[in-house]
Amino acid sequence: MGRLTGRTAIVTGGARGIGVHYADALAGEGAQVMIGDIRDGAEVANDISARHGQGAADSAILDVSREDAVKAFVARTIDRFGKIDILVNNAAVFADLPPQPVTDIAVEDWDRVMAVNVRGPFLMVKHVAPHMKAAGYGKIINIGSGTAHKGLPNFSHYVSTKGAMTAFSRALSRELGEFKICVNTLAPGFTISDGVMENGDFHDKWRGPIVASRAIKREMLPEDLRGAILFLSSAESDFVTGQTISVCGGSINT
Repeated sequence: MGRLTGRTAIVTGGARGIGVHYADALAGEGAQVMIGDIRDGAEVANDISARHGQGAADSAILDVSREDAVKAFVARTIDRFGKIDILVNNAAVFADLPPQPVTDIAVEDWDRVMAVNVRGPFLMVKHVAPHMKAAGYGKIINIGSGTAHKGLPNFSHYVSTKGAMTAFSRALSRELGEFKICVNTLAPGFTISDGVMENGDFHDKWRGPIVASRAIKREMLPEDLRGAILFLSSAESDFVTGQTISVCGGSINT
């Protein structure tokens, strides 16, 4: 039996990039996984089910910034799997953002990043937490970023949202702890994801300085996050809440 046998997990933004690895890692330990993404995640879900057992994963289109969409997605997850034990708030806008000084960021762009990266996790928790509270158990993992600890020039909107995830987790850990719901932040370092590789200029500019800043001097791959997501999702972290776990090869110290 896997560490997550009998558990059901939601992974937002699970149809692409690092989210695929989160979903696959959870399913590999026995969880049933519901993928929500603005992209069609059917192929990813089918691939996960083929490798980890039929029915291990399902998917639905989801815009986390819209409350009606979130409510419908959560209801569909309950209909499909009967419960929700784990929520991974991974969906975020980042890879397609151009670097811009704060004075040049359009209000509409600022609001779009906030809507997905901050409102989205809030809405997911708002509609998932009642199911966890009723069950008296839950794991909420908000995906932060090392950039919230050391800053990143010309991405003030993105960095601000990731700082918000740390604060959000701390507040929720106090609010939901009595229901045995653990809330933590997983803060990846600069990871060689699909989106980053598609933005070749960004990768080329930051690869050298970021690798040099690490204690372990190599590029970070999505696979490096599997252990941490499984720890925070499993019974191994039942007495861990309100914390930020940074996986970055020692680029920052928390």
